[in-house]
Amino acid sequence: MATTAGLVDFHCHLDLYPDHQAVVQEAEDAGVFTLAVTTTPRAWSRNHELAQRTRHVRAALGLHPQLVAERAGEIDLWDRHLSETRYVGEVGLDAGPRFYKSIDLQKQVFRHVLQRCAEAGDKIITVHSIRAAKIVLDHIESHLPPTRGKVVLHWFTGTKAEAVRALELGCYFSINAAMLDNQRHSAMVAAIPIDRLLTETDGPFTKTGSRPSKPADVAVVVEALSRLHDVPSATVATAVRNNLRSLLENGERMPPKGL
Repeated sequence: MATTAGLVDFHCHLDLYPDHQAVVQEAEDAGVFTLAVTTTPRAWSRNHELAQRTRHVRAALGLHPQLVAERAGEIDLWDRHLSETRYVGEVGLDAGPRFYKSIDLQKQVFRHVLQRCAEAGDKIITVHSIRAAKIVLDHIESHLPPTRGKVVLHWFTGTKAEAVRALELGCYFSINAAMLDNQRHSAMVAAIPIDRLLTETDGPFTKTGSRPSKPADVAVVVEALSRLHDVPSATVATAVRNNLRSLLENGERMPPKGL
């Protein structure tokens, strides 16, 4: 597993694979620092339980914007669990056609999440922003001072100008292989400094070959970023590890020993 040890998958839905426990163990065995995001607060406890048994996997507390219409009532449960973790996600906004009808409720929930994180301090938040980059950045600017938390924009598909604004707000970006297969999105990624990049799979929603991507498949993303930035893959892998270290400074390391 030497080829994957030390790589980073900062956004993966481990609980959505057929065998949740097995895929957690697979990430652990591969030595990939993996953030297991959740889509509802009800999913938190089991994810947290499995992650606590590992060195490399951490769980994030989420309320996915695509589920807000039916799950907004779980925000109280989200509040109760917030003190149990440093990691928050998946949260954010989705203004795509299927979910736009709930955008006002999504904004309420996202604002609440950012305000609670700002009050708590030192949270790291992985944020969804489909067709909503400007509104997401407006919310971050208004409700999460840079000294009170850090944002990683997951699968960001905004414009180069929006990416520049996000950088000015202190955001990081987690990049997956599907983004780099899209010419417009890869051009935006090319404009992001390498010291603000993390890697992700967003598995099982992306594929490597014909199967759902798993954390070890971030090796493919590292290779693609090395081509995009015209630097060796080892340079990208080291930069991503250093970026994770910077993201986590003044708090828990990931994993607690190492990194």
